[in-house]
Amino acid sequence: MADERVVVIGAGVGGLVSAALLAAHGCDVTVVEAATGPGGKLRAVTVDGHAVDGGPTVFTLRGIFEEIFAACGDALGNHLILQPATILARHAWGPSRLDLFADPAANEAAIGDFAGPAEASGYRRFRAEAKRLFDALDRPFLRDTKTNPIALGLRMGARGFPDYLNLRAYISMWRALGRYFRDPRLRQLFGRYATYCGSSPFRCPATLMLIAHVEASGVWLVEGGMHRLALALEALGRGNGVRFRYNAPVREIVIENGRAAGVILANGERIGAASVVCNADPAAIGAGQFGEAARRATSTVSPGRRSLGAMVWTANANARGFPLSRHNIFFSDDYPAEFAALAAGRLAAAPSVYVCAQDRGDADAGLDGHERLQIIVNAPATGDLAPLTPAEIDTCTKAMLATASRAGLSLDLGSSAVLTTPSDFERLFPSTGGALYGPASHGWAASFRRQGSRTRIPGLYCAGGSTHPGAGVPMAALSAQLAVGCLLKDRASTSWYSRTAMPGGISTRPVRTALTG
Repeated sequence: MADERVVVIGAGVGGLVSAALLAAHGCDVTVVEAATGPGGKLRAVTVDGHAVDGGPTVFTLRGIFEEIFAACGDALGNHLILQPATILARHAWGPSRLDLFADPAANEAAIGDFAGPAEASGYRRFRAEAKRLFDALDRPFLRDTKTNPIALGLRMGARGFPDYLNLRAYISMWRALGRYFRDPRLRQLFGRYATYCGSSPFRCPATLMLIAHVEASGVWLVEGGMHRLALALEALGRGNGVRFRYNAPVREIVIENGRAAGVILANGERIGAASVVCNADPAAIGAGQFGEAARRATSTVSPGRRSLGAMVWTANANARGFPLSRHNIFFSDDYPAEFAALAAGRLAAAPSVYVCAQDRGDADAGLDGHERLQIIVNAPATGDLAPLTPAEIDTCTKAMLATASRAGLSLDLGSSAVLTTPSDFERLFPSTGGALYGPASHGWAASFRRQGSRTRIPGLYCAGGSTHPGAGVPMAALSAQLAVGCLLKDRASTSWYSRTAMPGGISTRPVRTALTG
């Protein structure tokens, strides 16, 4: 396996982790990326000379990244300064406000003060259920290769059978939340976790309540912004010999003798390889973005199955009147109407708004002058079908500011703010329509329909937030671990077959290290 040549397409989290792990296992790895630097959706946007996070902003499941850096002979702490967040997020409904904390006891007290003791008791039961679901699925589903319902039950085994029978897959998250919370504001708050994978709480299974446990297990504040994680992963790969080629879009994945054999860049250059890991959305392969020969490797995703897109403002702004924490959510008055509009392919008339105040920690004290903000409003992923008009964009901007204003937040974005629409995300990530999380997790079978690590073409693998096990930065990293495990296992099997089946004593160098998966 040593010196096995692998090309990784894309320098998002899935591609960066794949490259670093493969290099640590002795592979000769080249990463080719169309953009000017690493990160993919974990990107920074320059506003007034300041780097503002324009992608994911919440860092959870730190242990996954500790494992990755250790596997590559390094330590996460050598690259990033991380501080645990005391306040996970600040939530507002007009003038009403509720913080969620890292401390469960503090949450119970806060919820009790906000909505009464019965709701605090409901939170206690909800928290236990979210943990149960996460613990049940962590090893057999999140950390293992794509499977089907029957095989998942076998993986969970006899001891996990009671959990297997109660994965809450056939009830919607919104309906399940009603069993814990009578206060509609709390259903709205915890239903929002569905949007972490670009889905509607009214259509996704209650299984996704496990996301609440992920966040409750710890949120970390990354000094300098989340995009620093991409730089750290790039440095990790370089330390093990990974070569990075930026401004190098791929025109075609080469298929020879029925398997992946490298890539051809847009400039015509061919880079040969024994295997290819694709960190683009798998739907792009199925849509022919990487050539006709590779098209059969994956399936397309119909517009109706896409996850949410977003309107994302990145700004060096002046914020007044509301004590922002790092993560803040300003809720709409009518959650069902908001998601009904999105399902119909429209922007909500009165949207919920997320504000990441990148320069703030847990303190409520205001900052003097301007600060780096990322503001998100959910949007339909129709950037390739029905681009938003200037009038629609203007209306959405006014609605966003109005939602924030109801809670007392006054935002002056200035003239240099950058707005990224679903059409812009479609240009950055083709064949998605601007969907930021791959396919939506709607219906009990959605999680089993995601693209797995292996594709229909031998030697071609997928990694990233649009593949199994799901969306989000930690899941993208797990997908890379799974893709690397499959690649190394497949190559070890091929090598062994060659040694035993070929006549004349011809053999290959033995594989010293192989991951399972």
